[in-house]
Amino acid sequence: MGGPNGGAVADREKETAAAPTFADRAAINPFAALQGMLRRPMSSYYLLMASAGLLLAIGLAMVLSASSIDSFQNHRSAYTVFLAQAKWAAIGLPAFWLGLRLRVRAFELLAYPLLLVSAAMLGLLWLIPEAVGGVEVNNVYLWMKFGPVQVQPAELAKLGLALWGAATLLHKRALLGEWKHLAVPLLPISGIMLLLVGHNDLGSMLLLLIVLLTLLWVSGVRFRIFGGLLAVGMVGVVALIFGKGYRMDRITSFTDPFAVADDEGYQAVHGLLALGSGGWWGVGLGQGREKWGYLPEEHNDFIFAVIGEELGVIGCFVVIALFGVFTYAGLRIARRVEDPFRRLVAASCTLWLAGQALINMGAVANLVPITGVPLPLISAGGSSLVLTMFIVGMLASFARAEPDAAAALHARGRTWWSKMWGIPLPPLPGEPVARPPRQRGGQGPTARTRAKSDRGSLSRRSGGRG
Repeated sequence: MGGPNGGAVADREKETAAAPTFADRAAINPFAALQGMLRRPMSSYYLLMASAGLLLAIGLAMVLSASSIDSFQNHRSAYTVFLAQAKWAAIGLPAFWLGLRLRVRAFELLAYPLLLVSAAMLGLLWLIPEAVGGVEVNNVYLWMKFGPVQVQPAELAKLGLALWGAATLLHKRALLGEWKHLAVPLLPISGIMLLLVGHNDLGSMLLLLIVLLTLLWVSGVRFRIFGGLLAVGMVGVVALIFGKGYRMDRITSFTDPFAVADDEGYQAVHGLLALGSGGWWGVGLGQGREKWGYLPEEHNDFIFAVIGEELGVIGCFVVIALFGVFTYAGLRIARRVEDPFRRLVAASCTLWLAGQALINMGAVANLVPITGVPLPLISAGGSSLVLTMFIVGMLASFARAEPDAAAALHARGRTWWSKMWGIPLPPLPGEPVARPPRQRGGQGPTARTRAKSDRGSLSRRSGGRG
């Protein structure tokens, strides 16, 4: 027992006995398992994909339930609207793949054409809506029809402003403390976009404002400049509200919708009745009563009311929690990526979708006035769903570019599915995300020459040892 190794064995036994078990660690810190999961290299990617996928699945199920009655009355089939939504979700899969596959340089190149196209479409929809296939809903033109496809230019404008604004701010990042460098060209073009969208669609204009303010905040604009721009934006929002009579009606009905329940407050009242009748567990999927001709836009803007009625408080909490996870994942990506363009775009797109979800759910719960924005990934809609899936793919590609995630993916190598779908590996930490500009006249060292020179100098400093 007292052999030469007896002391070492006894010490190891004492250390093993003293080491805390998993149950002990869980008792000390109940979030230890969650913290361990979040420390994994690909956590942002999996959180984003899981939350977006579950929201899309819930959306398809709720569109089927919410639209079945209206679809049967108008199309003699309870599945017409659902099949259209499933078709758009299938079209959104290639859009997701494209966002996942594109490089950062491709997003930068996409910014300018997307902004110009959306601005041109918005201008034509404002000036000559009938001539360009404008679709009128509630006396405003929000969509353009191209054959069987309807496109909402405001959706393209949000993504265009996020990409173009990020590229512009990075170009001027050394001069962001001066008004004149923000005023050319960021503020005039952003103001034009806000005006073009806000003339017909105040809800989308608020989301554009969220995109712009997020870009300015994350890029490090001085607080006095940020506060001044926020004040100017709020003044513009108030002016647009007073410029349209029906917007003032929404504001007045918001304060007491039951006082005008048969007029301006009709939709808000029936949304509250649907939410209130669900209880904790809901009346059951497909068993809601408000969708039987009482609740307007039950499968679009007010689908959250149907969720509350049929799935109850628990169902609403699940949807809210999933949007919370999605927002956390997007902001985590923005915080962890090294490339500043990715950081700005990830933050602005994440807060845009999170703000849209809050505005939609707040309107249904009568916490904010009704603005008519859809619930991302859940409400029925074609161009909005496809664009949102493209953004999810783009955020997923940014998540793969996190330093720890990129190192883990390179260590693992390309899997069979990434090879089959052509998903490239992200750049390793420290690698350039875009090709450096070429020197004119062939002067100056190329990237390959500089790399060889760096390796040679490193070899000489280490005495020639590899």
